[in-house]
Amino acid sequence: MNRSVIITCAVTGSGDSTGRSPEVPVTPAEIAASALDAAAAGAAIVHCHVRDLETGRGTRTVELYEEVVERIRAENTEIIVNLTAGMGGDLNVGPDGDPMSWQDGTDLVGGLERLAHVEAIRPEICSMDCGSLNFGDDNEVYVSTPAMLRIMAEKVRELGVRPELEIFDTGNLWFAETLIAEGLVEAPYWLQLCLSIPYGTPMDVGILQAMVHRLPPEAEFTSFGLGAMQMPMVAQSVMLGGHVRVGLEDNLYLERGVLATNAQLVEKAVKIIELVGATVQSPTEARQTLGLG
Repeated sequence: MNRSVIITCAVTGSGDSTGRSPEVPVTPAEIAASALDAAAAGAAIVHCHVRDLETGRGTRTVELYEEVVERIRAENTEIIVNLTAGMGGDLNVGPDGDPMSWQDGTDLVGGLERLAHVEAIRPEICSMDCGSLNFGDDNEVYVSTPAMLRIMAEKVRELGVRPELEIFDTGNLWFAETLIAEGLVEAPYWLQLCLSIPYGTPMDVGILQAMVHRLPPEAEFTSFGLGAMQMPMVAQSVMLGGHVRVGLEDNLYLERGVLATNAQLVEKAVKIIELVGATVQSPTEARQTLGLG
């Protein structure tokens, strides 16, 4: 069991959730305000995407990331900022008779271009999705190849940013281990074990435990589940020795039929953590745990 827990709040994500809850922040001002509220509720890390101001869809626009971080830092210099580097990997394959006819939503760029905002801002952490994945039930694929990831890992190390290695399946974990073995990632390693995303790792505590057992001793891990499994995963992750992630990127509800804010989700996670006998790390403590200086 982990007795001292880091909470990450995934503030908005890039999924099609803005039409399902008015609490999902869209503008930089909304994203920053929600991140600050989450920090006040107990989150040590805020994980941020940005969204197009007209469509609400996820975007890679550097200026939007800069505004979000500037607004956060103007109010709170202690909270750890974790920016996604996962945008730019979306491939929507065409119909069966013409699969090379890329469909709406395709946004596929190289590893360095995915890091443009990270290079401009140099946050404490950025996420790196450690493999490709069939995403959902149609023709959408998330593409993150070994060659791209090696390029990204080298660049992130050069920038002095801590990578959060996103693990969506056991093969992703294998490749994360490879990056570590090749010296492209420095200890302490920070891994995110992502469960219940179709079609990655299913919601199965046995599989989660097996993945945890493979982690090197210098690793710190966090994990999450989607929707109704978000809060059960808080307890499961802590009991397996890990940290936790909650937030509107992964779950819109506080309880059945009750839409949540990010701050409310963090508050509920704090309560669960304390009820099982653990404490919540402050941003200063989390910086020490993750070697962020």
